Amino acid sequence: MSAFKKLCTIVIIVFLLLVAVLDIFIVGVQNNNEGIYRVEAKRLADEIEETGNYKLEKYPHITGVFKAGDGGLYISDNHYLIIEAGGTLYRVEYITGNGQHSIIVAINCVFGALFLLVAGLLYYICRHIIVPFGRLINVPQELAKGNLAVQIPEEKSRFFGKFTWGINLLRESIEDSRKKEITMQRDKKLLLLSLSHDIKTPLSAIKLNSKALARGLYKDVEKQRAAAVSINTRADEIEHFVSEITKAASEDFMSFEVTQGEAFLSVIITKINGRYFSQLAMSGTEFVVQKYDDCILSCDPCRLAECLQNLVENAVKYGDGRRIGISFDKMDGCELITVSNTGCTLEAKELPQIFESFHRGNNADNVQGNGLGLFICRKLMWLMNGDIYADIRDGCFYITLVVKMA
Repeated sequence: MSAFKKLCTIVIIVFLLLVAVLDIFIVGVQNNNEGIYRVEAKRLADEIEETGNYKLEKYPHITGVFKAGDGGLYISDNHYLIIEAGGTLYRVEYITGNGQHSIIVAINCVFGALFLLVAGLLYYICRHIIVPFGRLINVPQELAKGNLAVQIPEEKSRFFGKFTWGINLLRESIEDSRKKEITMQRDKKLLLLSLSHDIKTPLSAIKLNSKALARGLYKDVEKQRAAAVSINTRADEIEHFVSEITKAASEDFMSFEVTQGEAFLSVIITKINGRYFSQLAMSGTEFVVQKYDDCILSCDPCRLAECLQNLVENAVKYGDGRRIGISFDKMDGCELITVSNTGCTLEAKELPQIFESFHRGNNADNVQGNGLGLFICRKLMWLMNGDIYADIRDGCFYITLVVKMA
């Protein structure tokens, strides 16, 4: 805000200096013109001395010449001066540069109007842009600190109304995510505690039966077999509980929301092409988007674009950088969108595991990542009633999104 005030002050000072300089220049020109009539009067006197006559049209600033003795020396309201030529006095009327005054007035009026316009514009910018922005300047910092109760003033300005509305949505989204995370962590903790408690029962039975067998308390073969069966059954229960714990630890850590709708295929592909074409061209990677028949897809457009971006990013990270392509096909009322890249080093036997959470293939040793990209894509595609699958052919990696057409 203070910087804007300084800028306004500088603009006003420069504006006033410009007007002052222009006025001084015009006044200087006027003063130069003021002496012209004297020069013309001297030339007129010389002409009368030499020829005894004169031509008035040769002197644009002289409007009349009146000879003494002809009543020419009467007092007049016009500007005049007395000259002597050939022993005779003449009253010479002339015009001055008074017209310059009207020019100065006109210019000052124009600059005054321009000044008011600039001042009004600066006031409008200050009131409708700078002041609202000043009220919002600390909001992102407070949100970053986790202060979700920060006051966000409502703005009806067409410049910041939508912005403040978006900031409020962001705050609500962060708050909602925090609540979901707290609820999820609490539920997970309760689940782990419950499963840990449930494990103790079969574990105690296993320990009792194993001790009994170790001490030879069961002499009968049938009792020994029954104890072994009991141990196996309890071990199956523990295995089930461990599976539940593993599932809770690996898959329930993220929640996915999809807003199902409809979108043109061309809109999504144009977004992907615009994002990656120039970027890949600069790195020397050929990025080819094959021709396709535009259609309406039943999906969440933002989530589908997120999946495609994820696949292209994977192609950049795990390919050899020579070629990345997007191709299209149709099958059973679905649009098949395939992202491919050259230089695949993944083994075919790993394909069934690539969509699992935190799984990283043997080609990811020197590549940063967390093994969640394809896991997220599969989750999102399932929520959009679609699917995803991968294939390896001729040293190229192909991964296809199956999207239902509307």
